[in-house]
Amino acid sequence: MEQLLELKLLWAALVAYVLCGSLAIVGVVLRKRPERSVLALLLLGLALHTASIAVRWDRLGHGPFITMFEILSSNIWSLMLAFTIAYWRIAAIRASAAVVMPILFIMMGWLMMTSPGEGHFPPTYHTVWLFIHIGFGKVFLGAALVAVGLAGAILLRRTARGAAWFQRLPADARLDELAYRCMALGFIFETLMLIAGAIWAQDAWGRYWAWDPLETWAFITWLALGISLHARVTFRLSPRTGALMVLAVFAVAFLTFFGVPFVSTSPHKGAV
Repeated sequence: MEQLLELKLLWAALVAYVLCGSLAIVGVVLRKRPERSVLALLLLGLALHTASIAVRWDRLGHGPFITMFEILSSNIWSLMLAFTIAYWRIAAIRASAAVVMPILFIMMGWLMMTSPGEGHFPPTYHTVWLFIHIGFGKVFLGAALVAVGLAGAILLRRTARGAAWFQRLPADARLDELAYRCMALGFIFETLMLIAGAIWAQDAWGRYWAWDPLETWAFITWLALGISLHARVTFRLSPRTGALMVLAVFAVAFLTFFGVPFVSTSPHKGAV
């Protein structure tokens, strides 16, 4: 019964997200401003999604970070939360929802094709550092997603249709600056995520670092992000080049978060 309620709440949340994203995209294409409706649907989706995660957490006795289904669900939730805060607080960038929401639609489609079955909860996951580590990672990915929305708008504005769709957004230089700030914030939290993960590893497995696949790719993501920020400051890159670097870093981060853990046979040595 609880599992059925959990899934009903989740699908209702996804419907709200899809309506919200569709409305945002249509608003950009038709040059309308349905911003209050978009924000209301975002908040409704988050409320329903939060309830779904809470029901599952109470039923299973652990947070949503074991199976592919749980990780996709919790990351969609955290990414939606990050973008909702940005959408609410920075009115000038709201049209970037037309870039961000299709990315989240892909993740929702992936979630719907994934089994909601239960997973094994390793003893090494019984630590507060797991929550700190995951929390920092979610803030990093959320900041990167907001930057991707801005970068996508910069690139699409180079096309004839895109120039009309995103004319309400600030100038490219301003969008580039906001994207840089988001990525800089992401770099801070990516660094904290690695530090928290190392402390957790020492506490759980008696070593700070082992160069396992997930640790290695997390470090590659950190390097890619650091190099992109350094290049932007040092070489004064154009908004277009900066936008391409943002997309490249996000692609690496997406692979790290959603590819390596489910492709590698041992993403974290000693995890189980």
